Amino acid sequence: MARSEPLYLDYAATTPPDPLVVEAMQVWLRGRPGNPASRHADGRRAAAAVARARGDVAGLIGAQPEEIVWTSGATESNNLALLGAARHQRARGRGDHVVTLATEHRAVLAPCEALEADGFSVTRVMPAADGSVAPADVADALTDRTVLVSLAPVNNETGVIVDVAGIAERVKAGGALLHLDAAQAAGRVPLDVTTLPVDLMSLSAHKCYGPQGVGALYVRSRPRVRLMPLLHGGGQEGGLRPGSVPVHQVVGMGEACRLAGERRVADMTALASLRDHLLAGLAEIGGVVLNGRRDGSPHVVNISLLGVQGEALISLLGDLAVSAGSACSAAARRPSHVLRAMGRPDALAHASLRVSLGRGVDVADVGEAVGRIRAAVAHLRRFSPVWRRLAAGESVASVYATATPLTVL
Repeated sequence: MARSEPLYLDYAATTPPDPLVVEAMQVWLRGRPGNPASRHADGRRAAAAVARARGDVAGLIGAQPEEIVWTSGATESNNLALLGAARHQRARGRGDHVVTLATEHRAVLAPCEALEADGFSVTRVMPAADGSVAPADVADALTDRTVLVSLAPVNNETGVIVDVAGIAERVKAGGALLHLDAAQAAGRVPLDVTTLPVDLMSLSAHKCYGPQGVGALYVRSRPRVRLMPLLHGGGQEGGLRPGSVPVHQVVGMGEACRLAGERRVADMTALASLRDHLLAGLAEIGGVVLNGRRDGSPHVVNISLLGVQGEALISLLGDLAVSAGSACSAAARRPSHVLRAMGRPDALAHASLRVSLGRGVDVADVGEAVGRIRAAVAHLRRFSPVWRRLAAGESVASVYATATPLTVL
């Protein structure tokens, strides 16, 4: 029997706060206030709570508590990491070149564009057709002027996992700093800064069952990584991020990170099983192209449905919460820059759908989602001239005018 309530499968966009996170935050939302910068008893109590949260965030990635800087989220962390590190390195005469991946989130690509406007040069490494990036390709982009390399361990649109260890080895050999945008990776793939030579790492609470509006930046202390701050004010967070620390939010992030560390293996095992059910169900629809790799992070599945336009499909899915993969810029209706970088023609990029899984999703939910997608696709294909051409035997390569290798489920 079909469920009547909305079905949420957009966990890569945001995750619902865990009940234990909400409980931890309510202590500070309902109890006595406290500014951790104040010296009275309430201030000291707030400072102790912030310190515990800082330790919980640090523990998730093997860092020291003093290496965690609170921010408003991964976007701010990315901006502070890229702009702050690159400008400081240039001021020291180290160079003026930055390397990133063409498939990065706009929260990385936009700061790179700002650096270009500031006189830096930026190299954007292109991926293979399956979204993977060879460490050798990143190494080839390095020059003696490279001061920073920035990449995401897990791509937010495709779930593709990047070989961070292989890339890090080459980056550090070249003497550049390495920044990771770990918004999608934290709590999903192993991240240990004691073994991985990462200098900076951006984290987001609401991507791992914490509250929206808070994040953190890991800044390596040994050897010390220095940044130029973006904001100026009261000197909080070592002068890197001034402003009163929002106690309830950082407490929520700390609890979310503590839980993420405890549950990571169990979460990923469960999600891998759900992803297998999802892919099997989607394969039965027919004409489904996988955008990414089967060995990616199991919480993200990105597909293109042949003969279907993604936003039209979304409009028919009603209260099934998934993302149209082409909605990189909703106002401009531009196709996904990630899929374009992977060689997908615009028509296939516009036909994409991202389904992302998380805690609370079960096999019945996946089956319900596949059923809704199947019905909507069947309806749209009845009116699709593209699907008629494919059904008549014309090849996908011919219909979509592409030579890019495609994985059809």
